[in-house]
Amino acid sequence: MTGRPCAKPQATKLAACAAFVVLVLLSVCLGAGEFSPRGLFTDPQALELFLVSRLPRTVAAVLTGAALSIAGLIMQALVRNRFVEPSTAGTAQSASLGILIMTLFFPGAALAVKTLAASILALLGTSLFLAMAHRLPPAQPYLVPLFGLVYGGVIGAVVTFVGWQTELLQFIDIWTNGEFSGVVRGRYELLWGTAVVLVVAWRVADRLTLLSLGRDVSIGLGLGYQRTLQLGLVIVSVISALTVTIVGIIPFVGLVVPNLVSRIMGDNLRGTIPWVALSGAALVLSCDILGRVIRYPYEIPVATVMGVVGAFLFLYLMFQRSAHA
Repeated sequence: MTGRPCAKPQATKLAACAAFVVLVLLSVCLGAGEFSPRGLFTDPQALELFLVSRLPRTVAAVLTGAALSIAGLIMQALVRNRFVEPSTAGTAQSASLGILIMTLFFPGAALAVKTLAASILALLGTSLFLAMAHRLPPAQPYLVPLFGLVYGGVIGAVVTFVGWQTELLQFIDIWTNGEFSGVVRGRYELLWGTAVVLVVAWRVADRLTLLSLGRDVSIGLGLGYQRTLQLGLVIVSVISALTVTIVGIIPFVGLVVPNLVSRIMGDNLRGTIPWVALSGAALVLSCDILGRVIRYPYEIPVATVMGVVGAFLFLYLMFQRSAHA
């Protein structure tokens, strides 16, 4: 994994921070109900709307975007391939399978219990993907994402088949298509767990950077390779489980954001993790806002908007890579 820092990263950082602040304000103010920031101090109903709906939705979008971006960054370090992320490596699909199993056999289980089951299935699914991906020839980097798409497609097909047999297809479609319209106070708080996981990722960033150099090199530099690998798998699995359980599957975030940031700031994870998180949060917020204004006062799910925007960004990255090859 190599990347050359941009010549003017400071200006880019300031622009990113300013854009993020503007997006947060837009997200808080935008909605079908009438709301004015001035009313927070004079109107009890405006304050209630802010605390129950607008603030939770904005915080959920920020946490989801930041977490998915970091999960993609870590996944790329684990696999040593820039074109993978949890939704293209079977992780998100495995988490969905865990939620489906809990829904079938323990429908009354608490959300935290379903998240735990999703984390375990995501960990197992990602471990299997990683074990098979390491057997692919490193000289052909496009084989890994292609294999990941097939692998995730197979798991997704299993989820769909089981849902069809149990008449849960509509339920599966609603809960796997990522969107924030149902996020209110009392329904998103588990996402704060992703903030804890992000702190852990930043604390072990130097070890993850060494891990991305490969098994032999990292062990030669004194890294506990297996332990760091397992920690990276746990981080990715927990993030995927939390986001799938609360929000649903949102594609491309973990794929395009780390690549775009690495072109500006390089590949030192300790330095790039905060900016990857900020950029991911800004991207998801942008897509959520766009989904709310295209058919206002109706909404388009953020996963749908992100699928279109992410596809264009992915094609941009692919063409740029071909031009520099």
